[in-house]
Order: sequence, then structure tokens, then C-alpha cells
Amino acid sequence: MSVPAIPTPTPAAHHDARDLPDRVALALTRLLRWTADTFFARRYGHRAVVLETVAAVPGMVGATLQHLRALRRRGDDGGRVRLLLAEAENERMHLVTFLAIAQPTSLERLLVLLAQGFFFNAFFLLYLLSARTAHRLVGYFEEEAVLSYTRFLHEIDSGRIANVAAPAVAIAYWKLPPEARLRDVVMAVRADEMHHRDTNHELADALRNCQF
Repeated sequence: MSVPAIPTPTPAAHHDARDLPDRVALALTRLLRWTADTFFARRYGHRAVVLETVAAVPGMVGATLQHLRALRRRGDDGGRVRLLLAEAENERMHLVTFLAIAQPTSLERLLVLLAQGFFFNAFFLLYLLSARTAHRLVGYFEEEAVLSYTRFLHEIDSGRIANVAAPAVAIAYWKLPPEARLRDVVMAVRADEMHHRDTNHELADALRNCQF
């Protein structure tokens, strides 16, 4: 089977929960959203550093398990391994970019270690139990990421966050013009998150319909 096509992304897109696995994924996402809002408030740069550390986990876990599944079945993976590895790499570059913009505090560094360790193992187990729910969860995570980066843009546009020069790593990665600013970086990151959102919802739908 070929990889599901990625629909044209829009910032406000939302996947309605249709059944119990969807509702569980949405409830977990809302809980984590509340936690992030409580801890970080409007410190969007620091929020991005911590959350992008966690965001790079699902793609790597999914790619690993899809790879092993293809080996067991001695068949083609349908391009999903490459797709999910690219997602993990992209999220890692988000982290590298925001590390150049907002230096995490000691508490945030500790939170990164704890969150990544816990989330990796929890997501690995979830993917083993229900890959469909795992992809739906990531889809909802990405919906929240798009919302967070949209609010980040509003803070920049209002002047509450300085529109500083884009770091060199971001200019090179997204091929931005040399005079690019923080707003250009956030726009590029948000576009990535929209694609990840739509891709994971499409993969969850394909699994729901038993297409792979």
C-alpha cells in the first residue's frame, strides 16, 4: 500500500473524535495541554524547547516498530518508515532551532529528561498495543502544536515577544533569506506541524480502515 497522501494543510484543521480510541487520544492531549499551559504560560520559546524534545519521539518509535513489522512480514513497509523518520528528524531540528533562541533553565532541562524518558516508554507501549491510537494521539498533539505556534505568532505581532534575527541553523534548514526573523522561523515550524498533524491523522484513518 502507498503512503496516504497529505492533504493541503490549514491552521484550524481539527479531527473530530469518532470512537473510544479517538476520545482517549483527545483526552490525553487535553490533559497534556493543560499541563503545558500551567507550567509555561506565555513563555513560548521555552515551551517549544521542552515540547519539541518530546515531539521527536513518536516518529522514531513508529519508524522502528514499522521497520520491525516489515521484517517480520518480509514485505514492503509502504514508505512509512522513511516518512516517520523524516518526521522525527524534522522535530529534532525544531528543537535545535529553539535551543538557539531560548536557553532552557535548569528545571526545564530536568523536565526534558524526565518527560522524554517517560514519554518514550509510554508511547512505545501504546504503539505496540494500538498503532492507530498512537497516530491519532500524535495528530491531536500536532493540532495543539499548531495552536501554540499560532499564539506564538500573535505574541510576536503584538510586540510582546521580540522579533529577533533567525538563528543560522534555521536559515540553513528552511532555506530562509539571510534577513529572516523569528516570525519567519515560527511560520516555517507551524507549517511543518500542520503536515505532521495531517499525516498522522491520515495514518490513523488508514489503520482504522485496516488498509495496512
